[in-house]
Amino acid sequence: MRGLTGSGGGRTAGRRGLGATMAGSTAVAGLAALGLFCSGCSTGGTGTRDEGPAGTQQVAVATPSSAVPAGTAEPMPRVDAVRLVKADPEVSRRLKQDLKPCTGDEYPVDTSYGTLTDGSSADVVVNVMTCGDSVGVGTYVYRRLADGTYGNVFAAEVPAVYGTIDRGDLVVTTQVYGSKDSVAFPSGEDVVTYHWASGRFTETDRVHNDFNRAVGGGEAALPAPQTTTQN
Repeated sequence: MRGLTGSGGGRTAGRRGLGATMAGSTAVAGLAALGLFCSGCSTGGTGTRDEGPAGTQQVAVATPSSAVPAGTAEPMPRVDAVRLVKADPEVSRRLKQDLKPCTGDEYPVDTSYGTLTDGSSADVVVNVMTCGDSVGVGTYVYRRLADGTYGNVFAAEVPAVYGTIDRGDLVVTTQVYGSKDSVAFPSGEDVVTYHWASGRFTETDRVHNDFNRAVGGGEAALPAPQTTTQN
């Protein structure tokens, strides 16, 4: 108060003191702003160009467009399953003769691709069926060889057989029929799991299911089978 209400020299000194205080505050504020700016630059490798506009980086990272695009994996090579089966010397002559289109150029063949033999390319499982009732008559596994061709590494030609890929293993299901069973209603099934090791498939598990039947005509299988496992 004395510097503000005293003599002229006192007022001048007061103004100088006030001016120095204001200048000091301005300098501190400037240094704080500069420190804030530099801290923003130091978080990125190339300054503010890495950060972009304030508050937009996290949103951009969270959007699907900034992630790796889906569907960019190299597609598995497809094969002509019918041609593969007909050229396979491991397939019986009778099956080859019976393998004909059901309608037009549609053959009764299912094809699956996946990892079974730990090869560099996907393995191929081919199931051949009948046209009338879609009963499997042959299951084959083909492994891609070094020259780009496919070699037969598994074959099963029995009535009502079907092979699938399950977590790297081959699972072959065969329907079991009694003397009075119709094609649509088998008495049971055998489910055998094969694992690839030492250059061949080895059976690792076998399950047999006996299907219960409704009392009466026996034309409908109950949904809960009796299951026994053989290792």
